[in-house]
Amino acid sequence: MGPNKSSLLWGVVGGLAFLVLLQGYELATGQRVTVAAKAGVALGVLVGATVLSHAAQDRLPGNESH
Repeated sequence: MGPNKSSLLWGVVGGLAFLVLLQGYELATGQRVTVAAKAGVALGVLVGATVLSHAAQDRLPGNESH
């Protein structure tokens, strides 16, 4: 069975959090990262966070009803 809505939302949160941290890095150091690299890594983080949150869903406290 594929990921549910909650897992997908955690993936989006992970991808956006990565982009925010990267923006802070760019502002703090003055170095720039290409848009392609940002998009590629953000997509990887989104997929990874989605898969991990789906896999860990039954192991997390408070998710007994799922």
